[in-house]
Amino acid sequence: QSQLVESGGGLVQAGRSLKLSCAASGFTLDYYTMAWFRQAPGKEREGVACISSSGNGWQYAESVKGRFTIARENAKNILYLQMNSLKPEDTAVYYCAAKYTGWTSICQLNDYDDWGQGTQVTVSS
Repeated sequence: QSQLVESGGGLVQAGRSLKLSCAASGFTLDYYTMAWFRQAPGKEREGVACISSSGNGWQYAESVKGRFTIARENAKNILYLQMNSLKPEDTAVYYCAAKYTGWTSICQLNDYDDWGQGTQVTVSS
């Protein structure tokens, strides 16, 4: 059974950093495009960052460019999101997502098939 499990969320002060992890089980990430999404209370879910299956294609939401970095470690079947210079507006539940794309160097922040349960990130001012 395929599963994605996020970890690393928590409560931090503005300006600090957090690193989220997403461990995949039941399948290997090699040919999957991966992404992070987030949903704040009362708001729609938004795409934060994606990384291609090849690992050399990325997209970031404008709101996180220069602060967040997505990375993958296929040997460990893990996806990461390094979040620096956190702001209160980054507060949300963060979800990792996967979709089978085969080997590709591009990614898009839409149409993902598999989702984790989410991890809460709260940034205090």
